[in-house]
Amino acid sequence: MKPIRVGIGVLGCALVAGLVAPASASARPAVTVEEQRLERAAPQEILRRSGFDAVAPEFAEALNGARSYGQARRIVVRDGAALWRRAVERAQGRGPAAGDLSRDDDRPLYWARLGMTREVRGWEPAFGLGERQRTALLDALERTSRGQDDIAYPSRGKGMKRILVTGFDPFTLDRDVRISNPSGATALALDGTVIRTADGPARVETAVFPVRWRDFAGGTSQAFGSGEGVVERTLRPYLPKVDLFTTVSQGRVGRFDIERTNGAWRGGFADNENIGRTETIPVTDPASQPQWTSTTLPYAAIVAAGTGRFPVYDNTSVTEIPAGGTEAVVRPDGPTPGSTARAGGGGDYLSNEIAYRATLLRDRLGLHGTLPGGHVHTPVLQFAADNTTEVTDPEFVRNRLDIIAQVRAIVTAAVDASATGRTRG
Repeated sequence: MKPIRVGIGVLGCALVAGLVAPASASARPAVTVEEQRLERAAPQEILRRSGFDAVAPEFAEALNGARSYGQARRIVVRDGAALWRRAVERAQGRGPAAGDLSRDDDRPLYWARLGMTREVRGWEPAFGLGERQRTALLDALERTSRGQDDIAYPSRGKGMKRILVTGFDPFTLDRDVRISNPSGATALALDGTVIRTADGPARVETAVFPVRWRDFAGGTSQAFGSGEGVVERTLRPYLPKVDLFTTVSQGRVGRFDIERTNGAWRGGFADNENIGRTETIPVTDPASQPQWTSTTLPYAAIVAAGTGRFPVYDNTSVTEIPAGGTEAVVRPDGPTPGSTARAGGGGDYLSNEIAYRATLLRDRLGLHGTLPGGHVHTPVLQFAADNTTEVTDPEFVRNRLDIIAQVRAIVTAAVDASATGRTRG
């Protein structure tokens, strides 16, 4: 494996230092790199102050009561779905507000899920559990606790538009384990809500994705590198049925970007497992794989709309190797004919990859001309300047709430513009 690249990541554009080398791929660790971080003080405080600290122990107790694999799977599906619903309800102000952490926080879901996956990974039931069965349980837990199995829209007869929005887990946690991801917080805040648009009501459904290369290449239950992973598996049933979709991730400080072009390249930046991949994005049918895909979101209308306190940009820049060339160059106005991708507008990390995969899926389903969809990069979620140790502060909460509100306004503006036919520049 090539050395992990330390530098500016594009899902968060943040400097990562002190990354540990990945474990050997031939040995399954009892605890993953992500799960190891659970024992740090900040994750434990986040769980305690949100009331999510009992999630993993209660799950372990239920799991230990299983007397068969079938019963264990039912427990995993039930408790994974319950964790997602609990996180959504907390974010949307329903139910008791256990703990003093603000309701809009996405981090309790992330850390509680890791507590649950750690329990499954180390569980040795008396009836025996094969590795394929354990992997299937982990896969079911990931899907249900991320809302990927919870997407449901009303019938068309009710006259309601359908919007699909995705977010991400926190990441760069070895730089600062306190980190929250506003895209994940947005997914929790918007899931199942109805927004009012100029063309009537629109139902928003959401899901959250991991910051792990392996899931994007083939999922936890498939062979690594199969080409179609968690993004396609989640989105394929719904893209033909929705009126608009947007993938969302954390991007640059102080600004939103509507990413015009996505590139077919992984730049090697380390994921949440401290693994980097430098290669062409693996997809099914690579012979027909384009180097670039483009947004069909109404970017000009979104930029012109007054959506919130952060400026919104139509980002047209890419990095390419020109046709016949050997060196990568930055193109501020998009790719040139025949070029090879080295970074989309959203970079060369998993934010670019989810945008590339979602828009490629849109195109392969024959929806390029009819379905508005693309990627929105949020501002980096920042703590107060004098906060270097606390897991939260008033400025941190304000920034997250403002980003969530502005994503909602951007989605509304996109629906309004698409309804009037202003789907492009």
